[in-house]
Amino acid sequence: MKPVSAIEALPLPSVVPPGLDAESEILRLKKERNAVLLAHYYQESEIQDLADFVGDSLELARRGREAKESVIVFAGVHFMAETSKILTPEKTVVVPDLEAGCSLADGCPAPLFSEWLRKYPGHTVVSYINCSAAVKALSDVIVTSSSAEVILKKIPDPVVFAPDRNLAAWLEKRLGRKFVVWPGTCVVHETFSEQKLLDLVARHPEAEVIAHPECEPRILAHAAVVASTSGLLKHVVASPKQAFIVATEEGILHQMRRAAPGKTLIPAPPDADCSCNTCPHMKRNTLEKLYLCLRDLAPRIEVDEAVRLKAKKAIDRMLEMTAGLTLAPVGSRS
Repeated sequence: MKPVSAIEALPLPSVVPPGLDAESEILRLKKERNAVLLAHYYQESEIQDLADFVGDSLELARRGREAKESVIVFAGVHFMAETSKILTPEKTVVVPDLEAGCSLADGCPAPLFSEWLRKYPGHTVVSYINCSAAVKALSDVIVTSSSAEVILKKIPDPVVFAPDRNLAAWLEKRLGRKFVVWPGTCVVHETFSEQKLLDLVARHPEAEVIAHPECEPRILAHAAVVASTSGLLKHVVASPKQAFIVATEEGILHQMRRAAPGKTLIPAPPDADCSCNTCPHMKRNTLEKLYLCLRDLAPRIEVDEAVRLKAKKAIDRMLEMTAGLTLAPVGSRS
């Protein structure tokens, strides 16, 4: 059986040439390779600044599908690049580091998911985009944090929701429904400390708590606003508030500072004394690796055609069900 994803065998040197100006070389190679650079909000700031487009999962899926360039360089994690390849198989899709994975995707392996689904015949399978191509192929429709509520309003019960239990819990609360839920979590969003958050709120009473719905319910309970990554960014820009405690991966703070200069942005603290509010997978991508993947057009993402076609149906359904809609809705505690 062919693997779902594989690297085309193009060996990469472990170091870049000494004295290389990585930023200027990346810009040069983008033109030379006819490449578009897509970056997620959680990437390092220097990668975000070089990207042709920075966005969340839904925005990046749309932009990858619309790209006119023949090469897509995806500075994000593996499932995001897979999504681009699923939608545009004729394009070359490369990533800086193939090991940039996702705890949600890793925690929902397709063989186990397929076996688990047998217990729930007749259910519509709704999968969060943070999953592998093989899991997408087992799904009826894909959702993102910015599109899930809109899409689920159009889907009757019974529903299986995978792989994020926290996003599922938030949606159940918003919609007044119950789903059958795969019990996965994000390694970053489950680490925030409620006690440290409350200490921050006490020290900064003027700051509004905003959070991503992948956070644990105990954190969301203290948030005035719960929204997708792009939704949080839009809220910070539009809100008359001048200070925010932000409970999501800290990479988004770079775009918030650019879009709302002068506002105070405080990252929510993790439970441990570590940088656990930083995604270790996202941060595997570096300028040096970005240069190398553009230079050698590797590692490349490949998706088995049978899997791709099934996964594409589920992604296309998401895009069709959200066409023309202004997404990233903001949810309140009420």
